[in-house]
Amino acid sequence: MKRPRAPSPPSISAAVKPSLSPPATPILKQKLHRTGKPNWFPLKLTKAELTLPLTFPTGQTFRWKKTGEIQYSGSIGSHLFSLRQRQGDDTVSYCVHCSTSSKSAELALLDFLNSEISLAELWFDFSEKDPRFGEVAKHLCGARVLRQDPLECLIQFLCSSNNNIGRITKMVDFVSSLGLYLGDIDGFEFHQFPSLERLSKVSEEEFRKAGFGYRAKYITGTVSALQSKPGGGDEWLLSLRKMDLQDAITALCTLPGVGPKVAACIALFSLDQHSAIPVDTHVWQIATRYLLPDLAGAKLTLKLCSRVAEAFVSKYGEYAGWAQTLLFIAELPAQKALLQSFSQPIQLDNSAEKSSVASFDTIKP
Repeated sequence: MKRPRAPSPPSISAAVKPSLSPPATPILKQKLHRTGKPNWFPLKLTKAELTLPLTFPTGQTFRWKKTGEIQYSGSIGSHLFSLRQRQGDDTVSYCVHCSTSSKSAELALLDFLNSEISLAELWFDFSEKDPRFGEVAKHLCGARVLRQDPLECLIQFLCSSNNNIGRITKMVDFVSSLGLYLGDIDGFEFHQFPSLERLSKVSEEEFRKAGFGYRAKYITGTVSALQSKPGGGDEWLLSLRKMDLQDAITALCTLPGVGPKVAACIALFSLDQHSAIPVDTHVWQIATRYLLPDLAGAKLTLKLCSRVAEAFVSKYGEYAGWAQTLLFIAELPAQKALLQSFSQPIQLDNSAEKSSVASFDTIKP
């Protein structure tokens, strides 16, 4: 499934960042090259391996902005990128608006996109195990799981708890504004994500005034907890990539405001825990329709969340989180409308699943 991984770029959150309050202009401690008129280069990822609208606006990250018809822009460390796809062009192109090094920028982008993982191979494997998945995947190819910086991912999902997209985005934009300014694209300002040290200088009261509500204490509490970790919070978070999934989930749940679902999101989207399954109501509905129909109508509990995760892993294997991500995306309104236009019943592959009707027009929002 994997291609050789490119050398990992330096830890994003460990890079040099500003040290004072949001309104103050940060001191530049690194040479940032702004390229002027962008030069576009092809990525070695076809549309089947990366489809931008199925990757960026789907709840994995809230820091990338739509800056063109099929174009998304965002920062990875000190690098500011735009990615675009054009009608009739099978490849994704990228440009670097701001960077310390074009080569390190390319490596950071490929790492962020999990480019060493072959989506085509995964989709083939999942489709062999589940014909219904194969039917969905034919129409929704290119939905990748990102490999974000763990601190950046953690803070974003603390903001996402019991929240809506609009408020999450405003909160994440506020946090991002604490970091080094990188540039402006299509009216959006972009910043390097702030370091733990920088975040520690913002009080709970300041976060509350910015509209974070009760999440303010979770962010300040988590920042404080990370700073107290031996070797530093950044290194502690990166070390979770080497743990077993359950140990990583357990470790994350020691942080203020992090429960099992948030921990699973962080594990899947930043910690190389490819079998992590974030279970929410949408995923619960998917599971009870296709994997655990005997639980239809039951109330979702922590114990049943574990059963759902086990069912996904049993069906799809060590990359079950990638399969779950596509099936979750298929629940989103825009993708449901597309799938309904192709809707037809699909014969499922085992007796348990045959008890539920597998037609795209049965999917509930």
